[in-house]
Amino acid sequence: MKNELLYCPLGGAGEIGMNMNLYGYGEEQNHKWIIVDIGVSFADDSFPGIDLIYPDTGFIESRKDNLLGIIATHAHEDHIGAISYVWPKLKCKIFATPFTAALITEKFKEKKIDISNYLNIVSLGSTIELNPFKIEFISLTHSIVEPNGLRIETPAGNILHTGDWKCDPNPLVGRDIDSNRLKEIGKKGVLTMICDSTNVFSPGRSGSENDVRSSVLRIMQRLKKRVIVTSFASNVARMETIFYCAEKTGRKISLVGRSMHRIFKAARKCGYLQNVIEPVDVRDAK
Repeated sequence: MKNELLYCPLGGAGEIGMNMNLYGYGEEQNHKWIIVDIGVSFADDSFPGIDLIYPDTGFIESRKDNLLGIIATHAHEDHIGAISYVWPKLKCKIFATPFTAALITEKFKEKKIDISNYLNIVSLGSTIELNPFKIEFISLTHSIVEPNGLRIETPAGNILHTGDWKCDPNPLVGRDIDSNRLKEIGKKGVLTMICDSTNVFSPGRSGSENDVRSSVLRIMQRLKKRVIVTSFASNVARMETIFYCAEKTGRKISLVGRSMHRIFKAARKCGYLQNVIEPVDVRDAK
């Protein structure tokens, strides 16, 4: 029988959130599968009493014997938020770069599951082989550290799965976008590009984190009293910007909220936020 390459999005295609992408290769009814990301979506008023939604995984559950693993592109909730709910039904290997792996580990700890024997930490820019797939992690930039695109090499051709991304020439924290490698991949040929970028159809450019830091510093220098800053906790570069501006303006800093503390701890563990001032307990903030 003839081998075929399949793309099966169970969530996230044509919508915001709940990303879960399946790639299959092999003979009909005997495909080998990989999953790229397992995310959640946050329910709105049309789902009363519901907080989180994740994809219907029945299709891959019935094929879990041919499932080679889960690959996480980055640590946003719409890409890994469902992993501790879905994984017990699959019991497969998980592959992620260090920061994403640290947050995945915390999710399983909350459910009292030891994932260490299944979680494989992948070095930035490296390649893993899950026959018949060869998967290369490519550094991109985004509003979180360690966002990865994936070059998925198959006997039928090469796929570029971007994950979330934006073009930030000065991300401040983490690696720059590996534009040279992306050019090389393009020259070698790409069968299909699966692209995920929320505002891709909006004209113009995304602002750089470096521009945000300059603006925040100017604003905080004008202010004389306490400053309260809200931000997505997962934006480590933004967190570092606020630490930087606090130090430059002679302020102390406190982190408020479980997610802020969880991200700060994971970032420190992975070598980020090493040269910032120490936060003070919010109860001691004056």
